[in-house]
Amino acid sequence: MERVQIAEGLSLSRIVYGLWRLADAGDTAAAQVQAKVEACLDQGITTLDHADLYGDYGGEALLGAAFRAAPGLRDRVEVVTKCDVVAPAGRNAGARVKHYDTSPGYIAAAVDRSLRDLATDRIDLLLLHRPDPLMDADATGPALDSLVAAGKVRSVGVSNFRPWDVELLQSRMSRPLATNQIEISLLTHDRLTNGDLAWMQQRRMPPMAWSPLGGGSLFAAGEPPLTRALQDIAAREGVDMAAVAVAWLLAHPARIMPVMGTNDLDRIAHLSDALRVRLDRQDWFILYQAALGHEVP
Repeated sequence: MERVQIAEGLSLSRIVYGLWRLADAGDTAAAQVQAKVEACLDQGITTLDHADLYGDYGGEALLGAAFRAAPGLRDRVEVVTKCDVVAPAGRNAGARVKHYDTSPGYIAAAVDRSLRDLATDRIDLLLLHRPDPLMDADATGPALDSLVAAGKVRSVGVSNFRPWDVELLQSRMSRPLATNQIEISLLTHDRLTNGDLAWMQQRRMPPMAWSPLGGGSLFAAGEPPLTRALQDIAAREGVDMAAVAVAWLLAHPARIMPVMGTNDLDRIAHLSDALRVRLDRQDWFILYQAALGHEVP
């Protein structure tokens, strides 16, 4: 599988497996989690996207249990995780309100908990999960640099940041931010025109895309023109509609890395189908026009 270089000595698989719903699976035993990871590895998908928040702060431990049960599995993958969201759930049940915390002390403690829960000695890519309106960049930037210097984190990025948020944080860091994980799909396509993707392309910052299928709503009956366009190309290419929707993102020159989340082993086994879909420029615009609901200007 194609790989995307995000930092010196670190690359990610072009398609990323997302673990947001891992704790929601009926079977969360270590062997079942391992089976999902192995199904990804069979296709060359080596990058696993997590967050301390997932599963009410219990999801990372499920992946860590699989690493403990299968020695060597950790060294075959890249682990991405996130921090800074404090929600009143799990270990943060006492929080009076959902909020963000990008203070150095909180980030350092969150990374140590993630390392413990994930049963690993390093996080390949740490993302700040959400922009924090109270972030003190003079404190947060050096704190992130220090985690890399200490070897706890190999690279740092952000998630859901706008360009000015990235620029502020980057201005206080010595190491480059590696990526911005943003929501983008055929249903959430404003990033194509609001400057976000252009800004990242200009800086050669490969974006990650969460919810690349619109949380499943992409295939709802309420989008008949788009559904028909997806069905037509899927039939031609011998894949399902999801593969076509992901291929639409892969075709963008920004080198988008879709984060695909499912607990179904059969669906996991077909995540790489998108890589064999061939879209020419007109195919791409047929889908874009259907998503817009009108012809491009």
